[in-house]
Amino acid sequence: GILGNAIITEELSRVDMGIGLNIVSASFGSEAIYLYGNEEQKKNYLPPLASGEKVSAGAFTEPDAGTDVAGYRTKAVKDGDDFVINGSKMFITNGSVCDFMVAQCITNPDAPRRHDRFSQIIVPADAKGVTRTKIHGKMGIRSSDTGEIAFDDVRVPRTNLVGEEGAGFKQLMHFFDVTRVMVAGQAVGLSQGCLEKSIQYVKERKVFGAPLGSFQLTQAKLAEMAIKIEALRGLVYRSAWLIDVGRPDYTLAAMAKFLGGQTAVFCANMAVELHGGYGYIDEYDVQKFYRDAKILEIYEGTKEAEIMTIGRVIQSL
Repeated sequence: GILGNAIITEELSRVDMGIGLNIVSASFGSEAIYLYGNEEQKKNYLPPLASGEKVSAGAFTEPDAGTDVAGYRTKAVKDGDDFVINGSKMFITNGSVCDFMVAQCITNPDAPRRHDRFSQIIVPADAKGVTRTKIHGKMGIRSSDTGEIAFDDVRVPRTNLVGEEGAGFKQLMHFFDVTRVMVAGQAVGLSQGCLEKSIQYVKERKVFGAPLGSFQLTQAKLAEMAIKIEALRGLVYRSAWLIDVGRPDYTLAAMAKFLGGQTAVFCANMAVELHGGYGYIDEYDVQKFYRDAKILEIYEGTKEAEIMTIGRVIQSL
């Protein structure tokens, strides 16, 4: 369930968010097949992911469109029994290592409603015309693969369509509604790791003849970290549990994602400050937590997008 996945994500991210992301995202994108695919697609693609034999990717974000999902431009044109796909994707988790991907494409460019133009299509990574390039130089989560994908007259059978044609936007929005909770789970884990490393350090570090942790200002910083973490954990667990019991509150999930990014960045910053100069070098783990934290305010919906989502719902109550 979602709660179980959130807890697993949290525990792994307490040590290394990139490794945690690798493990929980090995099936990234295949959620669409699980929820909307036909039985043949489920049989062919899901068991190899569950057994660890294969890795998938969700080819969604594009160079000029991330949060603006309706702005995606990759097209899939029908040609007989095939789709011919042209376009490019950017910042794709597992992009250069996946065995197949679920790609968001325009299949109905003339649809009256903009959101009805999109469909999701399974694309084998080794299909002719697919070019994948690993992205180097990331500030954080470096152990997680991120790639750029180009489609140049990529031909796949029309049977690779996932769900109904024209339902891709709705399918993707549901995907993000759920994965926000997973990202918030990463934030809980990273923040907890920052707190634990900081507690350990301030007990050992001596300043002015006393442990750093004995000073009230140090305790105040640790206390504020702990308060934010517990508040976030409760929000994440509740939003995950509600999805599992069939009463999802996706506004709550957006709140968890928003608070998660803020909490992780705050705790990582506090951890570096408490470590002083040592927090700035790679001998101590907190510098890595600091680099990893920022992405939690960006991917799976920026903090600005989350706050707008929450605001629209609140004002309509």
